[in-house]
Amino acid sequence: MKKSVIITGCNGGIGECLAQAFYQAGWFVIGIDRVGQASKNIDAVFNLDISDFVSDEEALAALASDVRALTQEKPISTLINNAAVQHLGSLQKLTPAQIIESMNVNVVAPMLLAKEFLSDLIAAKGSIVNIGSVHAQATKPDFAAYATSKTALHGMTRALAVDLGPDVRVNTVAPAATATKMLEAGFEGNELGFKALQDVHPLQRIAAPEEIANIALFLASEQASFLTGTTIYADGGILSRLHDPA
Repeated sequence: MKKSVIITGCNGGIGECLAQAFYQAGWFVIGIDRVGQASKNIDAVFNLDISDFVSDEEALAALASDVRALTQEKPISTLINNAAVQHLGSLQKLTPAQIIESMNVNVVAPMLLAKEFLSDLIAAKGSIVNIGSVHAQATKPDFAAYATSKTALHGMTRALAVDLGPDVRVNTVAPAATATKMLEAGFEGNELGFKALQDVHPLQRIAAPEEIANIALFLASEQASFLTGTTIYADGGILSRLHDPA
């Protein structure tokens, strides 16, 4: 029987590769993204901002109803919480709205989505895959809002693994710098800066988004059947490396 996967942030750099990986593996792919965009690797797209679910329970219930109508013969087996916002700036410069949006999009909405689709995931003995970040483990200046929210997402992974076991597995893949179009655009005209970013990783390169998608596909598969509450750091070794000035 064909299985269904829900992917938030499906039109981003990692999101597109997530959709492609699951679609090519034979899954029925349902995408959610606030940016409308057609994709040959997605069976159905809902143009929604998941932060709206925090204050609008009816909107979340309506989404669930629409998704279930599409998946009656294709059980919802995996939820991938990939959508995220990244507001950069020191604590002094971050606005309350930016801090709140970071938590709502990166943590609260994923938890609400998990709750809304929990009965489906339990029936399918399915899984939740959260897209975390190395910033949950080691961060740098101006990433306070993002790092805090991703740390909370990693904590949610462990908490839900305990709360939902043995019915639903919950895991995280935490990438380091990944070669999305957005990241590459940020280094346009700064080849030396991009090379420095690559070289600081022991593998001397950054991740390809397809590599992150393949880990998520593994975590959703039967091959990962004994993994729950786990975070896989796809970091190119950067978290193992000291950056002493000497």
